[in-house]
Amino acid sequence: MTPPAATGTPGPGGRRLPAAFRALAHRNFRLYFIGQGISILGSWLQQVALSWLVYRLTGSVALLGVTAFLSMIPQLVVGPLAGAWIDRHDKRRLLIFVELGLALQGLALAGLTWTGMIGAELIVAMSLLLGLLNAIETPLRQSLLNSLVAGRREDLTNAIALNAMLYNIGRFVGPPIAGLLIGLTGEAFCFGLNAVSFLALVFALKALQVESTARASGSVAAVFREGLRHALDSYPIRVLLILLAVSNFTVSCYAVLLPVMAKKVFLGDATTLGWLWGAAGCGSLFSTLVLANRKSLPSTGNAVLAGALISAVALLVVAASTWFAMTVVAMAVLGFGMVVTNVGCNTILQTIAPEHLRGRIVSFFTSIRFGLDALGGLVAGLAAERLGASTTFAIEGIVLGVAVTALLAMRRRLVDALKA
Repeated sequence: MTPPAATGTPGPGGRRLPAAFRALAHRNFRLYFIGQGISILGSWLQQVALSWLVYRLTGSVALLGVTAFLSMIPQLVVGPLAGAWIDRHDKRRLLIFVELGLALQGLALAGLTWTGMIGAELIVAMSLLLGLLNAIETPLRQSLLNSLVAGRREDLTNAIALNAMLYNIGRFVGPPIAGLLIGLTGEAFCFGLNAVSFLALVFALKALQVESTARASGSVAAVFREGLRHALDSYPIRVLLILLAVSNFTVSCYAVLLPVMAKKVFLGDATTLGWLWGAAGCGSLFSTLVLANRKSLPSTGNAVLAGALISAVALLVVAASTWFAMTVVAMAVLGFGMVVTNVGCNTILQTIAPEHLRGRIVSFFTSIRFGLDALGGLVAGLAAERLGASTTFAIEGIVLGVAVTALLAMRRRLVDALKA
């Protein structure tokens, strides 16, 4: 018998889709895929433009770390409780309101920058607002994926990989475009484009035809405790969340330190920064294409550990390199390893999570994924002020390498647990 992966999946108009894109056979997921793709591109334009704006106005590496910290730390503080709140509400309707809030945040940032009113204090405030909105939006959007593929487990794993692929296509093409737009028009135009991009996802969400899932009952605190008990009692969830925390705390240094590397090490400008960020996006995109074809949870577990080890090696190469071409290659490898770890963890966690706990398990993932990014970025920015960017990259690589080596001792038990 010919396996499904070889024959493909029926898509729109009866056409056969490659197995790597099988989730697109679902109309709801296709609508989401298009809207989210446009939104992600806008978000990358804003992220690169904001980091350049901060460094251009202040020249402070520490402030780069602070703004990155504030844009993500609410994920760690608010995220877990947000998951309990999400499981008590209609996910699609709630997500529409949050996306409109993000559009207004981008519009306000564009207006403040265009009028010249923007300064360090307002950048800090806008970064915190963005973080608070993302603390709700990220787990909410991720927990909706299962309903977009009609609860089909094999298609859910593919949908998660394709969702990550969208993010990394944006990471690949967004930064170089942002670098060009900043030079031609300035940061405000990038912020404005980001505000408009959220409307594409809003329109897609309004067009979805999904049934409301069962809502959790009880207080937010009680619902949260139920999810936390499940996460602590599950061995694979515990191990994956620990690996996720260490990986994102260390690898997050690149987002804060790349503007410094572009300007001080390679004597470049916003275009140089765009190429470095784009290289990471290229590696990330390739990793999601690899993960989109995986169906076995044990093999995904092995890939997660390998991805973290690859990331550690790449950090050390970036630390030692003064050759731009080598740094670009190392950033591509770092992007590959980082996304294999993050997307692999997300895939496993969502696949093994019971439906009634999905919002909470996803929120634990997103709070650690982005919250530890925030803490790591802040620490990296402060460390680079004293030690320099290259030394900070080296320290982060060593810490991650030691942690992954220790976790490799748990590999066999993790793989066996995922086979059950």
